[in-house]
Amino acid sequence: MGEVTARIGVNGTPRELVVPAQELLLDTLRERLGLTGAKRSCDVQVCGTCTVLVDGEPVSSCTYLTCDADGREVLTIEGFAEQPEFAEFERAFDERAALQCGFCTPGFVLTLKALRDAGELRSREDVIQGLDGNICRCTGYKSIVEAAEMLIGEPAAGLRGER
Repeated sequence: MGEVTARIGVNGTPRELVVPAQELLLDTLRERLGLTGAKRSCDVQVCGTCTVLVDGEPVSSCTYLTCDADGREVLTIEGFAEQPEFAEFERAFDERAALQCGFCTPGFVLTLKALRDAGELRSREDVIQGLDGNICRCTGYKSIVEAAEMLIGEPAAGLRGER
């Protein structure tokens, strides 16, 4: 199998990493770089807890090889949290109580960022479809969808006085 050198931008910082050829991006981020926002859960691209952005696109880092990120930019929740835009996401999730344990939250936030950046969030249906690959076991999805609606300027049901 051997080792490979991967030159990756991680949260805006260039990194040169020598890793086993089969090392997963999730393991590189968590174990080598100490970026623990992406979580291990399903290991089969189902739950979204390991989501990071590679060149702006959401990927499941539990099945994405580090060597495949060579020459690309990776954004983790830690890196996004340093950007001014993050405050808007944090406020929406907080106001709509769209988190409970927080385990899945980074995946939801990064997926929503990617979808909004791509102009793919225009309606509640877009939100529901766009978040199809993310699973929350604590809060359910109503509050998460409402937080996403805040991010696209749609009035969430709870803000209209409905419950």
